[in-house]
Amino acid sequence: MSSKCLVREVGQYVGQEVTIGCWVHNKRSSGKIQFLQLRDGTGFIQGVMVKQEVEEEIWLAAKELTQESSLYATGIVREEERSPSGFELTLTGVKVIHLTKDYPITPKEHGVDFLMDHRHLWMRAPRQRAILVIRNEIIRAVHQFFNEKGFTMVDAPILTPSSCEGTTELFHTKYFEEDAFLSQSGQLYMEAAAMALGRVYSFGPTFRAEKSKTRRHLIEFWMIEPEMAFVEHEESLQIQQQFISHIVESVLKNCQKELKFLKRDLSKLEQVTGDFPRITYDEAIQFLQEKDFEIKWGEDFGAPHETAIAEHYDKPVFITHYPTELKSFYMKPDPERPEVVLCADLIAPEGYGEIIGGSQRIDDEQLMEQRFVEHKLSEEAYQWYMDLRTYGSVPHSGFGLGLERTVAWICGLEHVRETIPFPRLLYRMYP
Repeated sequence: MSSKCLVREVGQYVGQEVTIGCWVHNKRSSGKIQFLQLRDGTGFIQGVMVKQEVEEEIWLAAKELTQESSLYATGIVREEERSPSGFELTLTGVKVIHLTKDYPITPKEHGVDFLMDHRHLWMRAPRQRAILVIRNEIIRAVHQFFNEKGFTMVDAPILTPSSCEGTTELFHTKYFEEDAFLSQSGQLYMEAAAMALGRVYSFGPTFRAEKSKTRRHLIEFWMIEPEMAFVEHEESLQIQQQFISHIVESVLKNCQKELKFLKRDLSKLEQVTGDFPRITYDEAIQFLQEKDFEIKWGEDFGAPHETAIAEHYDKPVFITHYPTELKSFYMKPDPERPEVVLCADLIAPEGYGEIIGGSQRIDDEQLMEQRFVEHKLSEEAYQWYMDLRTYGSVPHSGFGLGLERTVAWICGLEHVRETIPFPRLLYRMYP
């Protein structure tokens, strides 16, 4: 009797007969030998069938197999140093489950639009599988980090009655007779949760109705948003760099095969340890002006500016103390210089842009009331948020990490659309 196993488990069965439920990724034949490239979702393995070693009906069944046909493949596991997995299957039997006809994604080149139209099938490709495995490892590492640091995960609502940072980029919907919006951030709710649980984080989908088509933007993406009571700006920066270092270290440790398949330069990721460099917004403006960028103090940075700054460093860099007018209403001003806030954006190396935005939050009730007036925020809609300053207010800080940009950076991808199973882009909501 053969043992049923997964491709990733075959190393435990060297010299034994196993059965694997799988699909045909590719195949070739040299007359009396058939070579089947098999995949089962956990990995890829080559199955070799020699005509004279199997019954005629088994040989013919294997010969009928087409790309993405499904089957149970039975064979003897043997070590093969030339194989990427280190193992190969000497096939002794096949049981066809389904023969696929005219699979649309063939080994030839396909355009991006075609592949995106067939995203549900494109996910099966080795490159896409590698990316999604790394995404999963990043998610696992996120939860591991916060669990080990004593954070509590809290789920933020997706339907909200108001905006977190302004209404121009929100998706509007109806909540029975009331107006509602799809969440663009769980941060405000995490501030409330932090006052109950100390250190918390949310991990959920967010939606931005920003009509952008850049390689860094998605309409629907996932955010990790920690919030920490009794934590001020400096301590928050320390936690952020520990967090990023932990994620990169976990991927390097557990996804070597996937990174190598993507031809990722591992030396770039191996440098992401220790303290990250920091520059202030003032220093960044001066640096950019010296590089002949036409930018003045008080203007925000675009992708070219962030890339120029990042290229100056070999690991992520914090840009701190942005002008108050550029940042959200809840960010705490620097007590020694109120025209800037206690905030930081973390810019990834190699031109991947901002992956974290964070700040110390305003904890003074009077200043928050002033911000409400300045930003024309509805006191009725935000009364619950004001209550956090009225009842037991404390210094607190938080940040948000964009999962897909982080995946793009760690994988070395040119476009963020490959970082999520089913991307939602400006003109794409299918499949």
